[in-house]
Amino acid sequence: MLELDEYKLELQKFRKPLEEVKASLDIESKEKRIAELDEAMQQPGFWDDAQKSGQIMKEIKGLKNTIESFNEISQDFEDLETMIEMAEEDGDEELVVETGELLKSFTKRFEDFRIETLLSGEFDANDATVKINAGTGGTEACDWTSMVYRMYSRWAEKHGFQLTLLDLIDGEEAGIKTVTFQVSGYHAYGYLKSEHGVHRLVRISPFNANGKRQTSFCAVEVLPVIDEAIEIEVADDDIRIDTYRASGAGGQHINKTSSAIRITHIPTGIVVQCQNERSQHQNKDQAMKMLKSKLYLLKEQENAEKMSGIKGEAFENGFGSHIRSYFLQPYTLVKDSRTACETGDAYRVLDGDVDPFMNAYLVWMAAGEES
Repeated sequence: MLELDEYKLELQKFRKPLEEVKASLDIESKEKRIAELDEAMQQPGFWDDAQKSGQIMKEIKGLKNTIESFNEISQDFEDLETMIEMAEEDGDEELVVETGELLKSFTKRFEDFRIETLLSGEFDANDATVKINAGTGGTEACDWTSMVYRMYSRWAEKHGFQLTLLDLIDGEEAGIKTVTFQVSGYHAYGYLKSEHGVHRLVRISPFNANGKRQTSFCAVEVLPVIDEAIEIEVADDDIRIDTYRASGAGGQHINKTSSAIRITHIPTGIVVQCQNERSQHQNKDQAMKMLKSKLYLLKEQENAEKMSGIKGEAFENGFGSHIRSYFLQPYTLVKDSRTACETGDAYRVLDGDVDPFMNAYLVWMAAGEES
């Protein structure tokens, strides 16, 4: 059967990549790490430190998920080999059709899994803090910022990640001027780091009475949430702490008290702020975590070139500096200027289907490191 011969050749193309993935994952080391963490869980007082125990549980879950996913992929490969042999022996046309369908499904799952193995950076497994600032375009840019915020909210929801709003300032007429949020989940930063940069929107503006096309921008900054075990000293004299009333919805308590916190690191000019928590103390703690993450990365960038890709280069929030363009008129298209990845279904992307662009970025980065 011609189709069966083609399926056999197609399946064998995955044998070497499967072996390469297994070697890169170092399954044996992951199993030893799980055993070490399981032993730590049995120690008295393990659950007394909720944050530390939570981090360990998240690491265990991530390691087990990786091993289970690889074992499932390997088993699927073997099952397909068996099905092809059975189809050859029996000459069963229905089995041939089923084999083709399963091979197509296997190809998609394997490619998704291989992409995940590229998430091997120092902070790729961490949670991520994302900040979106409206750029050139006035009210249109603020509306665009709200659209991008929704895009990442939908993406996080689809992946089962938790999104926590940290700070939000509404636009003067519509949309969002700036928003900061945390995405919590295994490899959240590894995926979201691809989004760091300026995003450009081209469409007929709903805020323009003449119905003219408008170009607007927003800047997305992505940082990993750094483990508190990493010590970063911040002198009291180096920071200025300002309090202000939280804006937007949040209940009477938030709106009537100056619970929101803004921290300025004077030596570097770094500014972080948080207004999501109910108390000033909680907002201060969250803002300090964000500041320490930025200072840690800044220090690493100064000391080692390997960290230069964590925060990325500084960028202008306007023309000529965008990493991705979203066209809604006169045609629909989303295209990444770094990877050349593109799709004509712009509205699907804006509804959270950002994975093709994230995956293309990971492959592009891996190719750059190998060359």
